[in-house]
Amino acid sequence: MEIKNTVQRWVRFHLIKHWYEKYERILLPAMLLFGVITDAWAFAEIDTVVVLSILGVYLVTSGGIILFLNRYDTKILPDLNRFRCYLRLLSPLLIQFLFGALLNAVFIFYFFSGTLFVSWPFLLLVVFLMISNDVFRHHFVKPLVQVSVYFFLLFSYVSIALPFLFNSLSIWLFIVSGAASIILISVYLFVLTRLAASTKKQSINFILSILVISIFMNALYFFNIVPPIPLALREHLVSHGIVRSAGGYLLHVEKESWWKKIFIGSTFHKSGEESLSVYTAIFAPKNLNAKIIHDWQWYDTTKKEWVSKDRLSFLLTGGRREGFRGYSTKTTVPAGQWRVYVKTERGQVLGRVSFTVVIASESIILKDILK
Repeated sequence: MEIKNTVQRWVRFHLIKHWYEKYERILLPAMLLFGVITDAWAFAEIDTVVVLSILGVYLVTSGGIILFLNRYDTKILPDLNRFRCYLRLLSPLLIQFLFGALLNAVFIFYFFSGTLFVSWPFLLLVVFLMISNDVFRHHFVKPLVQVSVYFFLLFSYVSIALPFLFNSLSIWLFIVSGAASIILISVYLFVLTRLAASTKKQSINFILSILVISIFMNALYFFNIVPPIPLALREHLVSHGIVRSAGGYLLHVEKESWWKKIFIGSTFHKSGEESLSVYTAIFAPKNLNAKIIHDWQWYDTTKKEWVSKDRLSFLLTGGRREGFRGYSTKTTVPAGQWRVYVKTERGQVLGRVSFTVVIASESIILKDILK
């Protein structure tokens, strides 16, 4: 009777395995998409601290699955334990979901904390890894690829979590993030090479991969390509004037259709020596204080280059869910193309506000917006 039950279980397992292998090309990208959707819901509905805790669980779980996969695959004889057999069968799906969710989370954090014009190299790398996680999924079963992606996710996660934990943009936090990530991955590799003896011969490749990723991440940070997490530019507007009002700021802006603003760009009609103001709402965690700079740049058509005309600053205080409200006003604004970079004191870019100033030939219709 026992033999009969064992045979039935193995027949059932192989039927499931056959079904899985048949639909693997659909299941793996579906799990990736599920991970992305889960992240989108979490970021919209759950507090950031809880999201970071969930991502921490994802990171630990994916690390455990990589250890299990490499340990399981080094066995010469087949494993007769039913749980481990099913776990091995489903591990690629779990890796796809966890890596997809973690990569998407990294993308969301960095996308909303920076601007595409500056941070595109890093964001492009994350998107490439998300796509390759599906397209080149068979390469993700290789220990070197698994460890490399895992270290990138570990470094990214720690460098995101520490600024939230300590409410700081300090350069030392990034340095500590890198050092902590290297220590953690070193311990992880020690365990991996003990559990899966076949990975020992790749030790040099593991070290080189970690070294390259560390140098790459540090280069992006110190060249200000990595955006300043945990800050995020929630909103920006260009106004003909801003006055402090009860409960907020009253902005005088031109009436402009949304399609014109998107496809043509914002145009501001200036009368005489009128000044212009740039308003920004920047999210920051509670108890975080930072100096924000509005770098006003004008395009010099003679020199064919952007020229910085003013660097105006204000002190940001975190805690407001809709973002800390601040603005800068420039009195001398000649006609032409303008852009205002919103930066931290260290030069990391939160966003860019672009607009064109023209001399008004008739009266301008303005509307008031309370922020």
